[in-house]
Amino acid sequence: MRRFLAWSAVVLFCFSLPAFSQDWIRTGTGLGVEKVRLAAADFKVATADASNPQLQQVFDDVLWNDLANAGIFDMVSKSFYPLQTPGTPQELNITAWGNPPPNASMLAFGNLGVTGGDLQVQGWLFDAKNVSAPQVLGKQYKEPASRESARDIAHKFAAEIIFRLGGGIPAITDSKVFFISTRSGHKEVWGMDYDGANQHQITRLGSISLSPRISPDGNRLAFTTYARGGPDIVIWSLELNRFLTFPKFGGTNASPAWAPDGTKLLFSSSRNGDPEIYLVNDNGSGLKRLTAYKGVDISPVWNPKTAAQIAWVSDRAGLPQIYIMDADGANVQRMTDGGYAVSPSWSPSGQFLLFSWSRKWGPGEPGGQDIYIMDIASRQWVQLTREGRNDFPSWAPDGRHIVFQSNRSGSDQIWTMLADGSQQHQLTFTGSNTMPNWSWK
Repeated sequence: MRRFLAWSAVVLFCFSLPAFSQDWIRTGTGLGVEKVRLAAADFKVATADASNPQLQQVFDDVLWNDLANAGIFDMVSKSFYPLQTPGTPQELNITAWGNPPPNASMLAFGNLGVTGGDLQVQGWLFDAKNVSAPQVLGKQYKEPASRESARDIAHKFAAEIIFRLGGGIPAITDSKVFFISTRSGHKEVWGMDYDGANQHQITRLGSISLSPRISPDGNRLAFTTYARGGPDIVIWSLELNRFLTFPKFGGTNASPAWAPDGTKLLFSSSRNGDPEIYLVNDNGSGLKRLTAYKGVDISPVWNPKTAAQIAWVSDRAGLPQIYIMDADGANVQRMTDGGYAVSPSWSPSGQFLLFSWSRKWGPGEPGGQDIYIMDIASRQWVQLTREGRNDFPSWAPDGRHIVFQSNRSGSDQIWTMLADGSQQHQLTFTGSNTMPNWSWK
């Protein structure tokens, strides 16, 4: 049981295939194509309300960060911007933005101001290389004035731009990340916005919680907790702020995973002595065992594209390795060979697996615990991290971003990066923060 629980909370791993160029991963995840050179001008204040400067700063910062983090833009440095800040299309000298030094391909600009207690925003996206018909997008927003509404409107406008210029893939600006944090004194479930803002405690169970997994509809959290004497799988309603009915199965139960349609759960249970992968309806009925092999089987995840395959971790061949099988338990295939590989996460496209891997595992063996990405069809892989101990990767719904756990800053914290391993930055800083899971949308 000790080893089983360690697997549900810790990730290590390895495997030795020849290294190769990252071109395939850039293509497969939509990265690596020529980035759009985008300028995002500070929005012009349009009214005389005293709260405008603060709200403008919040809006401008969030809009810039959303666009810079999108992974599809080459952001023009503000030091290259023309002196005149346009607030409307009539005030815009488009050639000044489309020619050097900014040499922007696209320009986002607009105005904002508080009127009658409401924050009103007008935003445009112009093609700076098309002088005759430059407008690509024009939007208006109105919400009660607050810092939160300034953030919300900036996210919405950024999402419109990312969708238009990013191949029609919805932005992740409204997505959430759920994780385990010790900052309250116990291992509780927390949530935050995709960019690390609005970090907040969700559960207050005063116990140990592990492996939170958000449902596809964004309303329910499945996780392991000791609060009922467990470890047991529980389902928490974010709308009702309480547990939903779900049975206890006996033994050690861990690592739940939602089916793409939200009607079923996978999890690992030792109810019959050996930790195996089980399938169950979201109300706890229809329990079915999918694996039957001596050893530990844990950490199942669905192929979100097809719902026809499951990846999981098993030590049936010795050290933990990544396996895949059909959704009924048939056609088992081993994906990794050697080292210590755990914590699989399946990409939204169904093309890639992320996992944590110690490729050189054993006493005296040098080598780190890092995040790797594997193309399932070819079984080629690329190493994405190279600092600290890295664990529990989880895909963003756009397939361009990854969240993961790392101790490179001195303690376990949540980090994010693009799917090619670039733009790695830290999201949490207080307490120990682990086991992140990105929302489905």
